Amino acid sequence: MDIASILGLFLCLALVIFGIVSGDQGFAALGNFVDVASIMITLGGSFSVMLASYSLKDYVASLKSITLIFKAPSLDKSEIIKKIIDLSNVARKEGLLSLEEAAGDLNDQFLKKGILLIVDGTDPDLVRAIMETELISIDGRHKSKITFWDQLGAMGPAWGMIGTLIGLINMLQNMSDAAAIGPNMSIALITTLYGSLLANFLCAPVSSKLKVNNAEEMMMKEIMIEGLLSIQAGENPRVIEEKLKSFLSPTQRQSDAPEIGGDIDG
Repeated sequence: MDIASILGLFLCLALVIFGIVSGDQGFAALGNFVDVASIMITLGGSFSVMLASYSLKDYVASLKSITLIFKAPSLDKSEIIKKIIDLSNVARKEGLLSLEEAAGDLNDQFLKKGILLIVDGTDPDLVRAIMETELISIDGRHKSKITFWDQLGAMGPAWGMIGTLIGLINMLQNMSDAAAIGPNMSIALITTLYGSLLANFLCAPVSSKLKVNNAEEMMMKEIMIEGLLSIQAGENPRVIEEKLKSFLSPTQRQSDAPEIGGDIDG
């Protein structure tokens, strides 16, 4: 569970509510910010136009991707490097064919696929081409979900402005009642608020977290590719370790050095 995402969204909502209730009306002021027609125009319009822009299958899949921001990554870069170093030691002592048995214990399908390609004696250039093609495919699927949330974030303020214009037009049609101008103006502006909340409270953080998660996953898979090709080339495990540690920041290299180093047979 990614605590940062949950805590961040909770704090955003709490601060908005605090700003509303901190006035003279207290919690009664919350009623001023609820208008069903404005919700229908802003949220309904934003999500409906996104439905029109995607197939139903892609639309549902993109909406479900919000759950990904609450999941903590199962592996980090240092753990991947340690696993690859362990595999390189196995290959050095027992040969490449011994990796097939080791692959059975792996949960990562990308890493397992690379190992099986090596065990089958696939040419290194072809191994790299196959793995990088899958990497591009994964990156493309992730970016399609990110684009969905970016576009939805753009639709929120746009449909909020449409709702505001509708409210202003209705207000100007009834200028004879001066007492109703203030409340009508307030309702007209609520749609803009809803659109801004949709864009900045929901879509922006979801898009940003998905981008961070995607970049992290792409880097881990690049580590896997380099590590597997180094194992196939028969490089010394210590050389492989130093090569893969270049993907880590200096702080990570320092803190993870004892763990990654492991038992290396020179």
